[in-house]
Amino acid sequence: MSGKEALKDAFAAAIPVMAGYVGIGIPCGIMESQIGMNALMAFVMSMTFYSGAGQFMIPNMWLAGSPLMSIVASVSFVNTRQILYSAAFAPFFDKVRKSKTFLFAATVTDESFGVNMAKFQEGSWDENRATFVNLLSMTSWGVSNAIGVLIGDALAIPTVIAAFAMTSIFICLLSTQKMDKINVIVIVVSMVAVYFFKLVGLAGPAILLGACTGVAAGLAAWMVDKR
Repeated sequence: MSGKEALKDAFAAAIPVMAGYVGIGIPCGIMESQIGMNALMAFVMSMTFYSGAGQFMIPNMWLAGSPLMSIVASVSFVNTRQILYSAAFAPFFDKVRKSKTFLFAATVTDESFGVNMAKFQEGSWDENRATFVNLLSMTSWGVSNAIGVLIGDALAIPTVIAAFAMTSIFICLLSTQKMDKINVIVIVVSMVAVYFFKLVGLAGPAILLGACTGVAAGLAAWMVDKR
């Protein structure tokens, strides 16, 4: 298959992800403008860091006055899932050269993972089209973030409203989750834990500690169910 045909197939598969990134990337860019980033900085960060959840967390936690190390730890914790994504694709890249495998693994995100995994399981996909899906999605994300910064600068959106962008996105993501017992435990325990840590004066690392507590509670509940 030629590169042009692979790009065409990848574009068709990536369109839903690219369109979704416009709606999410622009609010993220607005948030980034609130902490002094310009459009170029937002684009470069999006094309190198490429973590929707992480990029929402950084300005939101910065505006909330969280310590730098708390921001780094929280973002790192959220992004540990990328290890599992790359590992899941390992059987499909067994005979692919290392440089191409590295490029693919470095550009995987939640949405492109879903698209590519479904295509690989159908048996009609290859590493070239999969990598194009990742790169097209990442470019859409980067451009949307840059546009968001420009909109944020032009409209001077109040910080309070911009800060709620992350919260609203996560509410939307939460509403799409299957509300089984384990997920409910994780959600409730995380919320209570964050409130508790803020109440006792640990406002900076409250999000990280709350998330860890929720995950631990969910893991414990899962282990009990498996017995």
